[in-house]
Amino acid sequence: MYSDEMIQRIDHPGGVVRALQLTDTHLCRNAGGTLLGMDTDHSLRAVIELVKRERPAVDLLLATGDLSDGGAENAYERLQEYLAEFDCDSFWLPGNHDERAAMEAVTAGSNCLSREIRVAGWQLLMLDSQVPGEVGGRLGEDELGFLESALVGAKSEGLHTLVCLHHHPVEVGCEWLDEQIVTDADAFFAILERFPGAKAVLWGHVHQQIDRRFQGLRLMASPSTCVQFAPGSAGFKADDLPPGYRWLELRPDGEIDSGISRVWDVDFTVDLESGGSL
Repeated sequence: MYSDEMIQRIDHPGGVVRALQLTDTHLCRNAGGTLLGMDTDHSLRAVIELVKRERPAVDLLLATGDLSDGGAENAYERLQEYLAEFDCDSFWLPGNHDERAAMEAVTAGSNCLSREIRVAGWQLLMLDSQVPGEVGGRLGEDELGFLESALVGAKSEGLHTLVCLHHHPVEVGCEWLDEQIVTDADAFFAILERFPGAKAVLWGHVHQQIDRRFQGLRLMASPSTCVQFAPGSAGFKADDLPPGYRWLELRPDGEIDSGISRVWDVDFTVDLESGGSL
């Protein structure tokens, strides 16, 4: 059931809202753990240092799933420590590699798992596309109902909306990833189509940069803070591009300036010959 009590409000002087997306961090149970040969704590730390050099002022941070590689509380505790270096709130979503119960235990007493955030003239919605035990995504009646109710509320107050989730709601051009698309994406977009205040959709999971338009919406996916996936691949294939992040500037008129940045000045190890999957 949707209610105003669910809304997390962030004080802001007005003007541009500066947001940051860090996604698919894949932190292992213990620091130093690797994914396809890459130390995911080391790569996340390198991305954070890059952000601090390039984006010293951030209003909020969006962590859009696969934050842990196996759902260990230790991983979420380290993530909390790392993100505490930013002087802003962070908001988390579960991905297919995450354990919601562990996330809830570690973040208890914080607003990290808030589903709706309001800041300046913007509403940010955090939708859970995780299907326990499955790699692919689905929203389901509860999340779609929440989306519709929240958008009705935003319309009544003249807010612009950015919708965030973990899984991709459109095909991305990788055959193996497109088997993992949000299965009820048609219902998702049918709701968004009715609300002109909905401006953009942002997701993780695909470990690559995407920025396109669809049905009047801006659609964005972003590099992982660890291993990247090769665009256009038929089967699982890692890429040799370095880790990165996405920055977003949410403007009062509903426009969004956004781009990605990567860590080019650090050498990372990744097994490009792996034929497995994450």
